[in-house]
Amino acid sequence: MKRWLEKHKGIIVAVALHDLALAIVVGAALFASRIPTPSPIIISPITPVPTPTRAPTATPGPIQVYVCGAVARPGVYTLPWDARVREAIAAAGSTTSDADLVKVNLSERLRDEQQIYVPCKSEAATPILPTPVPHVESTSQSTTAHTTNINTASSSELEALPGIGPVLAQRILEYRSANGPFVSIEQIKDVKGIGDHTFENIKDMITVE
Repeated sequence: MKRWLEKHKGIIVAVALHDLALAIVVGAALFASRIPTPSPIIISPITPVPTPTRAPTATPGPIQVYVCGAVARPGVYTLPWDARVREAIAAAGSTTSDADLVKVNLSERLRDEQQIYVPCKSEAATPILPTPVPHVESTSQSTTAHTTNINTASSSELEALPGIGPVLAQRILEYRSANGPFVSIEQIKDVKGIGDHTFENIKDMITVE
């Protein structure tokens, strides 16, 4: 037996190594079959969220204003929509030496078709006194009192009314030019400087017909 083993020793070793290698291959195959197959990795592109854009805002157009009173060049001027009263006065060549800016809001924002009136210091210092009504002798025939149409009267005709001097007469003409004819006699109180007292003195002497 010993001689047989020595004689076939090489064959036995070769067979043993073959079986060992086969066992290793089979074991590795079985181990590999038990490992779960990983899921495929899917890369999706990231789509950015669109940012909303604001619609363009239309820029307001220029406006026209009427500047009058104690300014160097009274008239109608075209200014930007966001201009202030001080810019309108500057466009009219600034104020005269007698201008009373205390009564003017220089920071006020302008609007289209607005009238800016700059008063004079002398206007506040001049008292408005009633004009005496001339005595008219009574006659046997009835007479109709003369009335002044404030929609057509000239400056001199307006000055003939009680309490209406050159300054107020000019304001009435400017108001009528800017706003159109008076609708009622009470509307004359919208003119700067004509209050209830002055209106009571002239209401029976004026008409809008």
